Amino acid sequence: MPEKVEQLQREVRLLRAYVFASTAVLGAIALMAFRKSVAPTRFDEIDVERINIREADGKLRMVLSNRARSSGPVMRGKPFGYPGGNRPGIIFFNDEETEGGGLVFEGKADSTGRYAAGAQLSFDQYDQDQVVTLAYEDENGKRSMGFNVTDRPVLPPSHVATMDSISRLPDGPGKFAALRRVFSPGNGMPSFTPRVFVGRDTSRKAMLRLSDPSGRPRLRMTVDSLGIARIEFLDAGGRVTQQIPAATTKDTNQTARR
Repeated sequence: MPEKVEQLQREVRLLRAYVFASTAVLGAIALMAFRKSVAPTRFDEIDVERINIREADGKLRMVLSNRARSSGPVMRGKPFGYPGGNRPGIIFFNDEETEGGGLVFEGKADSTGRYAAGAQLSFDQYDQDQVVTLAYEDENGKRSMGFNVTDRPVLPPSHVATMDSISRLPDGPGKFAALRRVFSPGNGMPSFTPRVFVGRDTSRKAMLRLSDPSGRPRLRMTVDSLGIARIEFLDAGGRVTQQIPAATTKDTNQTARR
């Protein structure tokens, strides 16, 4: 009997030790999890080709990437249209995991020294393409930069893929005919209607240009490369109907040539 009691006591001691050790391990794990949630890992520097920012349920909200690993168009979590790999920068996604705009940029010179560069921050209309942009374009010194507001009708998502396919065609009658079809009115509206431009154009004019719902400029405020300021009101045909300061004969002839 004493032997059985002694054996039972040993087993109780072992069980206590096991419980203590298990409790200590679980406590350490819980502490590590807590510390991880309140003290995120910090990096002084990190080199990556792509970073995906996701919600807790896995939906994409932002992609930062180089050119090769950039994403193509995505609607409600599903890629469509052209593949990725051609727009380094940052792409935004809305709550439905549909692309909503982004920041893209590029610039390089060829073997002759001629260069092309550009950058654009854009915001998309819901389920459509961009309607607000801050853009810079430079073709070997022929450059423009400014803020743009655009009207777009509600078109099927395939419109984006169609535009990309057309842009890859060689210049010629077939490409121009396809562009005319794409830019024909949809739901009573042109597919791309510039309404506001504030910036500097390729002729080095600082400009505010306001256009009507058909995309026709109706008001221009400019300061040209010589520092001359002008306000022009235009009719639907693009003719200046009033100018401040008043137009001279020379101004009228220059406007007619434009």
